[in-house]
Order: sequence, then structure tokens, then C-alpha cells
Amino acid sequence: MASRGELIEAVATRYRAGSRNEKKDILDEFVKVTGFHRKHAIRALKKSPRQRSREPRQRARIYNEAVREALTIAWEAADRICGKRLRQVLPGLIDAMERHGHLKLDTTVRERLLSMSAATMDRLLTTVRDAAKQGRRRVMINTALRKSIAVRTFGDWNDPPPGYFEMDMVVHCGKSTVGSYIHSLVLTGVASGWTEAIAMMVREQTLVTESVSSIRRQLPFTVRGLDVDNDSAFINDTLLGYCRDNQIELTRCRAYKKNDQAWIEQKNGAVIRRMVGYGRLEGAQAAGC
Repeated sequence: MASRGELIEAVATRYRAGSRNEKKDILDEFVKVTGFHRKHAIRALKKSPRQRSREPRQRARIYNEAVREALTIAWEAADRICGKRLRQVLPGLIDAMERHGHLKLDTTVRERLLSMSAATMDRLLTTVRDAAKQGRRRVMINTALRKSIAVRTFGDWNDPPPGYFEMDMVVHCGKSTVGSYIHSLVLTGVASGWTEAIAMMVREQTLVTESVSSIRRQLPFTVRGLDVDNDSAFINDTLLGYCRDNQIELTRCRAYKKNDQAWIEQKNGAVIRRMVGYGRLEGAQAAGC
């Protein structure tokens, strides 16, 4: 192909400079050598010489490493939320971090960070997000008990009346899960965001039902339904029987799909962690018993 291109360039120079009769002779000779169709040969010889191998066009890089690093810091500070949520909270988050001395941005970096779209944020965070992911989890065993409890996703609520709660457990183990430590049983209303929590000395299914009964007595409205995750402390005959006896609808989320319990996941951080922190709590005194 390289020799053919060189031939075309060499003959094309003569062809464009020649007279009408000379062009006819050059064209006859060119067709005989190359085997081109006459019309194709004319187009090839009339075409202006172009650079055979073009360098790929370099797109101007808008977001440099400084912007990427600032985005990563903000993403970590926002508890690794998705790009759509991060885009909304970023202006206030940057102001707060700069005010408290946790971040200092150049004017250009700040402007580019605030003008970035949610999709671009997700794209730039792909590498660091993949590195932060945990290893592959084991497949959930779908037992008969688990099958008997209906699955409710985040899109299945359909504006429920007050009384439908998401229920979860927050552990206060610090940096180690060894030994006994306090658990917070948390209930958050889907309709109102009403949140109640109670400390439990141990993780035990009978204690879960007793804690739910204690919370029910404090609520100004009836508990109509409980939506739980796939923890064995919730998926058991004890809680299932308790809900049937008290006419409470028991549902569960999909395994490893935290968005199915978005209301309580948000309250676990905004309420429980903010009030109690991440330290280790042990014993009756810590539980407030």
C-alpha cells in the first residue's frame, strides 16, 4: 500500500501539471500499471496530496490530576455517594471543607470541579471506586423461610401511609468484631422519616422482638409493616411469628442492595452515627440499661 501511495503521488504531480493530451497518455499508462477503473484513476490523480498517516487529534484535557484528586477527597468526605448526589451537595461541601481547613483549592480547580457533570464525576472516580470495592461475596442461600417473606424494593413503596418502617441494626464494635458489644436496633418511617432506636446488649432474635415491642409503645401511630435486610437476626421464625401475631406486614430487601433500604441507611449515618459515633460500646452501662 505504501508503494501504491507513492506511485499515485508521483504520477498525480505530472498529471495535474500536464496538458489535456498529456493527461490522457498519463492516465492510460496509470490504468495499465495499477489496474484501476478509469474513473477511479481520475479521482485518485486529481485528489490533492494528503498526509498518509495522521496523528490522532489530541483532545484538550479539561480535568487534570489536581481536579481528580480534589474530587476524590470530596467523594470520600461525602461517604462515597454516587455522582448524582455528589453533584448536588458539592458546592456546600467544598465551602464547609475549606472553612474548616480540610481543603484548599486553586481558583481554576474549584471552578472546574463545580462545573463538572454527575456523569463525569462517576467516570473520573471509576478507578478509585473499583479499588475501594470489597472482594466477591458469597451467594445468598435462598431457604424456605426466606422465600416466605416477600421482597420489597426501593420502587415498591408507592407513597405508603404512616406506620410502615424500615428496620436495621447498627453495630458499635469499633475496629474489631471480636467479643460482645452493643447493637442499636433502628426503625425509620418511610412516609415521615420518624426514627426510633433502642440499644441491645446482644444480637438475638427474641431480644429483637422485645425491642420492637418497646418501640411500638412509644410511637404515636400503629406499626403496619417492617421492612428488613437479610440478616439472620431478622429472617427467622421468631420475628415472622411476632409479625403475624401482631398483624404487621414483614418484608425484606434484596441481598446486597442497600438502595432498597435507602431511608434507614441515611438515618443510620445522619442520626445514629452522628449521636453515638464509631467507637466500641460494651456492657449494660453503655447500653443505658
